[in-house]
Amino acid sequence: MVKLLKKSIGILGGSFDPAHKGHYKISKIAIKKLNLNKVFWLVSKKNPFKKAPFYSLAQRISKARIVTKGDKKIAVKYLDKIVGSSRSIDLIKYVINENKQNDIYFIIGSDNLIQFHKWKSWKKIVKLVQLIVFSRKGYDRKSRKSIVAKYLKKKIFFVNNKPITISSTKIKKELLKTN
Repeated sequence: MVKLLKKSIGILGGSFDPAHKGHYKISKIAIKKLNLNKVFWLVSKKNPFKKAPFYSLAQRISKARIVTKGDKKIAVKYLDKIVGSSRSIDLIKYVINENKQNDIYFIIGSDNLIQFHKWKSWKKIVKLVQLIVFSRKGYDRKSRKSIVAKYLKKKIFFVNNKPITISSTKIKKELLKTN
């Protein structure tokens, strides 16, 4: 009998409004540090904690594909329609079901860890996947004291990356200034 080698998949989810080089950098760091075979960028229709997206869904998917063009280790996916939900728990369950022989890592920024306890079924999420938290300037100290960090104790993998100063919010603010 042939033994199947386990593969590792990272999930980076979000509205990607718009996708940018910061998303790409953390994906590349995750691939290297965690020895991931693939990172799925799961573009969601709408983030339940944010206002309506600046760009249309089609534009966000297109921009994400432009940022990742030519990188075989990063796949841009829109699964909300297939899954019937844009909630992380539902998307994670779908990815796990479709990739049974893989280890799944869920990649978020330290800013998201602070509010993670407000996410639907967050305790189920951390049971299903390994939580990977990337540094975001101004959020790291508070994230390490968050409800989820205390709950998981040492089960979170914090990545000490160089600060990534680009953000979708900054990009949109700059665009609005020029228009």
